[in-house]
Amino acid sequence: MKPAVLFLCTGNSCRSQMAEGWLRHLAGSRFEALSAGTNPVGLNPRAVTAMAEVGVDISRQQSKHVSDVLVPLPEYVVTVCDRAKETCPTIHGGVATLHWSFDDPAEAQGSDDDRRKVFRRVRDEIAEKIREWLKTEGGSR
Repeated sequence: MKPAVLFLCTGNSCRSQMAEGWLRHLAGSRFEALSAGTNPVGLNPRAVTAMAEVGVDISRQQSKHVSDVLVPLPEYVVTVCDRAKETCPTIHGGVATLHWSFDDPAEAQGSDDDRRKVFRRVRDEIAEKIREWLKTEGGSR
């Protein structure tokens, strides 16, 4: 059975969804990629668009509550925002927990172009972090 990686955010609408898509894209079948939120609000269409621009389709992913994905326990839980880190349920049983803080692109202000640029920047930051992590886990391609 392949190890599961849960990306956890508050709303499970942008950062954790993009991370799930990136891990699936970059690691292939090496890991089971999951995402969830402490207060899920639905998949952000701008996240879907930003990922599609780089050839990663997350349009079928769904926003889920963290309690819906903790059985069985994932091998890794990665919080991708400070609020999720603060509100993350305590998980016992040898789960490796990591914290990667990214700006929330859903909070971007300005014109549509300004907001798209923030989504793209965060998308690319997440991709780079996952590439780095995969190197330490021996799963880069």
